Amino acid sequence: MHCDVYKFPKSPDWYVYIARPNYPDDVDEIKDWLSVLPKEIRQKLGLGQFVMHLDLSVREKLAQADIATVKARLAEQGYYVQAPPSDVLLAQALNRAKESQDKRYD
Repeated sequence: MHCDVYKFPKSPDWYVYIARPNYPDDVDEIKDWLSVLPKEIRQKLGLGQFVMHLDLSVREKLAQADIATVKARLAEQGYYVQAPPSDVLLAQALNRAKESQDKRYD
């Protein structure tokens, strides 16, 4: 099972894995691979940047995601969204709230 991994500068620490079921036959094809994501997710994450291509059939684990879950989601929906750990999400939310409050009183 092949997939591409994308990161999102607007949303640090978020990654999306996109299934590439016809790889390598589709390498010459120009395609918006992120189009499999629901509109709401694309809007939230912003513009994606390609990070790497992975062959999951030769890997036993991934750094921050359960490989069995990733494979299942890729097979079911064509993508897997890797969110940051909950403590990172909380820190990001607190920073955004503080920035918003600071801007209000500038």
